[in-house]
Amino acid sequence: MPIGDTPPAGWTSFISTGTAGTLPAEQPAATGLLASDTAMWAIVFAGGIGSRFWPLSSPQRPKQLLRLVGERPLIAETVARLHPLVPSERTLVVTSADIAGAIHAAIPEIPLANMLVEPRPLGTAAALAWGAREVARRAGPNALLCALHADLAVSFPESFRHSLRQAAAVAAREELVISIGVRPSRPEVGFGYLVVGEPLAADFPLSAGGPAMVTRFVEKPDAAAAASLCSDGALWHSGVALARANVLLDALRTHTPEVAAILDAMDLRELDELATQVRSVSAERGLLERLDSMVVVPGEFGWDDVGTWASLRRARDLDDDGNGAIGDVHFVDASGNVVHAEQSTVVLYGVEGLLVVTLPGLTFVTTLDRAAELRPMIERLPDALRAYPPAPERP
Repeated sequence: MPIGDTPPAGWTSFISTGTAGTLPAEQPAATGLLASDTAMWAIVFAGGIGSRFWPLSSPQRPKQLLRLVGERPLIAETVARLHPLVPSERTLVVTSADIAGAIHAAIPEIPLANMLVEPRPLGTAAALAWGAREVARRAGPNALLCALHADLAVSFPESFRHSLRQAAAVAAREELVISIGVRPSRPEVGFGYLVVGEPLAADFPLSAGGPAMVTRFVEKPDAAAAASLCSDGALWHSGVALARANVLLDALRTHTPEVAAILDAMDLRELDELATQVRSVSAERGLLERLDSMVVVPGEFGWDDVGTWASLRRARDLDDDGNGAIGDVHFVDASGNVVHAEQSTVVLYGVEGLLVVTLPGLTFVTTLDRAAELRPMIERLPDALRAYPPAPERP
């Protein structure tokens, strides 16, 4: 059975029953849930600027607004991909005050009340806590939700939604956080890894698309550890996690003291004051790495994390020589390059593995290998270049 197919009739988990067997007649099988669109909510993380895409990303043009993999900004691609499984009225977008207006302009279908605006970026663990509290308030503590990043590339949206349904079926039954996992195609130090344990049901193994326990979550390992994890059969964490709201809130309360102020607050409208009590940490570092157990549901939908310039060679359409480009670009005896050209023509001749970004008043050239981490370079630039393009002067 290919990954993404529905479980066999009568599927149940060891966790729910203690043994494998047929579901009692009064309990709905997982296939019953998969056949319908459960009233699931979504929390989309859309904070931060995205310094790894300098100079294209900036305070005036954050990463979520860039058209890096399609015709629409990343945030618009993410919201559209959820529909119709998760409509706009059940989609919450967590972002920061400095970019909230621009983000909402790109996704006007999201109600203003669904824009959760932090006074400053507080980390995705805090965004998850706020979003889960809001889902519980609006839809009840048992409401299903999925949390995902705004910068994911997905080639097959319908397969992606099918994987969400699969994971929702498990999340509705288990008192655990569910990750959608993806088979690695290479060792990658920038991703999270799920070390897979026993399947939830003996007759529905991971190799057939069935859910399995996760014995360990490893976030951004070094190169040697990433290679070892891949060879041992670990899966990439796709950046998509699901659970019932109360399960997530209980897990955050137990494992993520950095966001206790948000969990304990009587009134989240006083977020300016709460922000001073929150320590920034990602959901992966602050929660998933600390969980004693979780579940993975495998998926195949052409996934990639648009985290660095190098990732665009995997997410964009390439020519026969492996070059990817946006703008007026010509490649001659060139291979494996990425070019983003605005208001200019670029010609690459006899080179490989380069990143070239041309913007009005600035050209940036490096190798794709060095482009994986730009922060050390940015810190050595003059102030005027660090924040390119400069903010417009006030009249």
